[in-house]
Amino acid sequence: MRTYLFWSLFLGISWLTLVSWRTVAIPEKLSEYNFFKGNPASQQPAAGVVPYALNTPLFSDYAEKLRFVKLPAGQAVAYNDTAVLNFPVGTTLIKTFYYPNDFRDPTKGRRLMETRLLIRQSEGWKAFDYVWNDEQTDALLEVAGDTKSISYVDAKGATRQHNYTIPNLNQCKGCHNRNEVMTPIGPSVRQLNGELAYGATNENQLAHWKQAGMLTGLPALANCPKTPVWNKPETGSLNDRARAWLDINCAHCHNPKGPAMTSGLNLSISETDPTALGILKTPVAAGRGSGGHPFDIVPGKPYESILMYRLNSTDPGAMMPELGRKTVHAESVELIRDWIKAMK
Repeated sequence: MRTYLFWSLFLGISWLTLVSWRTVAIPEKLSEYNFFKGNPASQQPAAGVVPYALNTPLFSDYAEKLRFVKLPAGQAVAYNDTAVLNFPVGTTLIKTFYYPNDFRDPTKGRRLMETRLLIRQSEGWKAFDYVWNDEQTDALLEVAGDTKSISYVDAKGATRQHNYTIPNLNQCKGCHNRNEVMTPIGPSVRQLNGELAYGATNENQLAHWKQAGMLTGLPALANCPKTPVWNKPETGSLNDRARAWLDINCAHCHNPKGPAMTSGLNLSISETDPTALGILKTPVAAGRGSGGHPFDIVPGKPYESILMYRLNSTDPGAMMPELGRKTVHAESVELIRDWIKAMK
C-alpha cells in the first residue's frame, strides 16, 4: 500500500479544471485487493466477485476482456432499463484486457495487459489502472499511462503486431465523462440481458443477478430490452446490430451529455431523430476529419459518409473513436458500411 496525492479532475472537451486534492492510500499491486483466488493471473474470482459480459462490447484493438463486479455486502442494484445501472457506493467494476497468444487456440496461453478498476466512492466513481508485469505474476498501479508492443496470431492465422495504449487518468475521464461526472460505460440491462457460463451451466445474467440478491425489481425477461450481438445476424437485424455497435463504441461521447455534445451528433441506441443520428447532417467542426465529405451519413453511400471515413482511419486527427484504439476494427467497418449502404 502506498500513499498518493490524489486529485479529482473533471474533464471537458479541451479543458481541465483542478477541483480538489487529498491524500489517499491506494494499493500498489492488484493482488492487494484479493479479487481473485490464488494467483491473480488466473483471473478466478474470489467470493463476492461475479463475472459478467456485454452482448456487444467496446472495441479495444482486438483485446479480449474479462469483466467482474463486486458489490458491497448486503447491497443490490435497482433495475433500470434506460441507462447504465446505478451501482451502490462501495461497488468495484473490474476489467482485465488480454490477448490470446493464438486466437484460434486458447490452450496456447494469453498475455494479460492491464486491469482497470472503477470504484464507486461517496464522492463518485474513481478510476485506477494496473499494468501487468512481464512475468504475469501481478499488476502494478499506473497513473501516467504507457504503451506496450503486442504480438499474436489472429483468428485467421495471421501474425499481428501493434502497439497497445494504456490510458492515463485524464484519458479514462475523456470517455467516462457525462455532464462532467465520471460514469461507467457498458453494464446496462440491455447489455447484460444475455447468457454467461457460471461453472458448468449457462444462465441469463439478469436472472443470475436476481437469484444472487444482486438485482432488485427485475421484470419478466421477455419484457427487458436486449442488445444484439453486433457480429451475430441471428441476434438482430442489420440496423439493430449497427446501432448497438455505435452505441457502445461512440455514444459515450456522442450524446447530449457527453464530451462531444457540441457536435450535435447522437449515436445512442435510443436516438430516433435521423438528423441527430447523422443522416444528411453537416458536421459542426470536423476539420480534416471530414475526409472532404459534407455529411456524417449519406444514405446508400458509405464511402461518401464522414462516419465511415473516420472509423476507417488511424490518423489521430481524423479517427473515431479517438481514444482506445490504434488499429481499424475491420469487421465493424464492414457492418457500418452495409448499414449505410442499405439506407434508402
